[in-house]
Amino acid sequence: MAVSHPIFARLFARASVAMDQAGMAEHRARLVAGLRGRVVEVGAGNGRNLTHYPAGVTGVLAVEPEPRLRALARAAAPTAPVPVTVAAGLAEELPVADAAADAVVLSLVLCSVPDQAVALREARRVLRPGGELRFYEHVVAQTPGLRRAQRLADATLWPLFCAGCHTARDTVAAIGAAGFTVTRLDRFRFPPTGLPAPASPHVLGTAIRA
Repeated sequence: MAVSHPIFARLFARASVAMDQAGMAEHRARLVAGLRGRVVEVGAGNGRNLTHYPAGVTGVLAVEPEPRLRALARAAAPTAPVPVTVAAGLAEELPVADAAADAVVLSLVLCSVPDQAVALREARRVLRPGGELRFYEHVVAQTPGLRRAQRLADATLWPLFCAGCHTARDTVAAIGAAGFTVTRLDRFRFPPTGLPAPASPHVLGTAIRA
């Protein structure tokens, strides 16, 4: 169950605070707005989403395989406005029964899972029919120049230094191929200013389990 990235975990924990201050906190709030019932958050990291869950959520199971990030998520859980349980687990093998969740939340995790199709199939398994998949991810660029830069980054040092992260994945297409219907999709750049980087193209959206 454990996926240990000690250096990345420390750097990510610090960077996530700065990113939230730069506007990511607003995207986290949009990601979970209006959710109700039982939620499974896959790859919860250090728990930066937890304070944004609305009162209609009856409970969150936050699954995180990296032990240092999981400890930070457990420390953040009491500050959430809804009940949160933090558990060890992999996106490819969630500790959740079939059709047990009203919603699954994926946040900056599908870039780094070994196999997107397997992870999305598992998310679909734990969702009830008609349940929502909420996703916030950085994805393949829509411009040729930045796509080339992403492919170069993915083929060299980016995955090594970023815990297996890949910048050129067509995550929206993968969500559709996994049996979800995308009902809302917002594409934007983050951070919104400065030169575009390989991880700048972001998407935030909702999909329904058919």
